[in-house]
Amino acid sequence: MPTIVIIVAVFIGVAALAGGVAILLRGGRGTAVEDRLDVLTGSGSASAGKTKEQEASLLLQPFDDKSSFIEDLFSRVLNLEVFLDQADAPLSVSRFLLISGGLAALGAGGCLIARASMLLAPVIALALGALPFLWLWLKRKRRLAAFAKQLPEALELIARALRAGHSLASGFHEVAQQFPDPIRKEFARCYEEQNFGIPLDEALESLTVRVPNLDLRFFATAVILQRQTGGDLAEILDKIGSLVRERFKIWGQVQALTGEGRLSGIVLMALPPVLFLVMYRLNPEYTMTLFQDPLGHRMLAFAVVMQIVGALVIRKIVNIKV
Repeated sequence: MPTIVIIVAVFIGVAALAGGVAILLRGGRGTAVEDRLDVLTGSGSASAGKTKEQEASLLLQPFDDKSSFIEDLFSRVLNLEVFLDQADAPLSVSRFLLISGGLAALGAGGCLIARASMLLAPVIALALGALPFLWLWLKRKRRLAAFAKQLPEALELIARALRAGHSLASGFHEVAQQFPDPIRKEFARCYEEQNFGIPLDEALESLTVRVPNLDLRFFATAVILQRQTGGDLAEILDKIGSLVRERFKIWGQVQALTGEGRLSGIVLMALPPVLFLVMYRLNPEYTMTLFQDPLGHRMLAFAVVMQIVGALVIRKIVNIKV
């Protein structure tokens, strides 16, 4: 009876926590929709109440502004809706958090039912609760990589459409019709937004938010500058497309040159755990000293810390940005 009560209490607590976080994250969505409707109907302004710093355009943002790891982590957590949109995940924030909380509760409940150690329950719950976030991160990474590969051809298509006498909006429409996802969906959304009356500058800025790609920011900035100062936009797009292709070529060469270092890092990171499993298989009593003796606890903690430090150092060496 006490075990069932504990399981039910853990499930209710995790579900309530997930629901509360979902309500907090979705709090400002209705206001944004109302502001957009006010702009379209002429009864209000979406920029009311914003400071001048908040209204800074895309042109004022430097291309090399890189947020720190902590800032990036917190921005992703607090903007989970944007993160889901970037990954094109068919889930709402509340449903995603509910799935994550349900898996965490399932892990904790399974440990209680199996009468495992109480220290193991939070570890299993945390691991299962983090699985949806890992899936979302991998899905977002694959989608952004596919978008980056499609971008040069899309820019060249827009440049050809401009030379043929079409407008920039028609070029976006051609990309939406002739390319597969994910670039088809993003350019189609940008095209539809400007058709509904949203200024092109805002539509492009929303596109760069949904797809955080450096080359796309070059494209958006070039379009905004050309609309303000004039110039041959088709030639600019051709140069951006060739620049992106050259970056991919250099990136491939860098990946080939750093392949040995990355493989060495994988081997060095996998060697201690594999050696531990082999020693545990051959002589379990010899390895259990790490878990039973206080000095073994300190040695094990030191080994884990040094593994993490070594992984970060190797990643810093082989991760060359192009």
